[in-house]
Amino acid sequence: MARPDNLHSRLVSWLKILLPLVALVMLSTLFLVSRTIDPSDAIPYSEVDIEDRVREPRITAPTYAGITSDGAALTVDAAEVRPGAEGSPDGSALALQAELDTPDGASTRLVAERGALDQAARLLRLEGGVQISTSTGYRLTTDALSAALDVTDVQSPGALAGTTPMGQITAGSMRITQDATAAGGYVIVFGNRVRLIYEPQN
Repeated sequence: MARPDNLHSRLVSWLKILLPLVALVMLSTLFLVSRTIDPSDAIPYSEVDIEDRVREPRITAPTYAGITSDGAALTVDAAEVRPGAEGSPDGSALALQAELDTPDGASTRLVAERGALDQAARLLRLEGGVQISTSTGYRLTTDALSAALDVTDVQSPGALAGTTPMGQITAGSMRITQDATAAGGYVIVFGNRVRLIYEPQN
């Protein structure tokens, strides 16, 4: 076999021998100087009390979204939801926020400290200082409120107070629903000893 007679050929021949040797030395060094793993240094993935979660199961930061039969979009967020009694589809929630966007372009925002889902009645029940705000300028507060999941129907069976575009209002009940006299429209109806203090705009 003829010997290489130029610098390039000789260099290639030496590199074919040296490069594999260098690779073997590097791999051996990795294993020889590798740090011993201490299991106690493992990163804690969660600080959640597993026993507490097993004893009281819950869902953190859930979101519900749906469309009612009349075309309104309903979105509900909560900080935490806990299931109801064993075998029950219902559940209780904390720090609820709901947004109802009706087809006429208006929106209603509901905020409550706690609530519950009643699957049988298809209702979301809100309690604990429920705040109601609408894109049309209503800002109201009540103790309890219910919102249907399958149709636009928000009701406050108890007393409420707040402000409207016309002034301050107090009433014994309130309902947000479709307008029976105008197709595609929605109304806020107050009842039971309604008192409005009219405040005209300057």
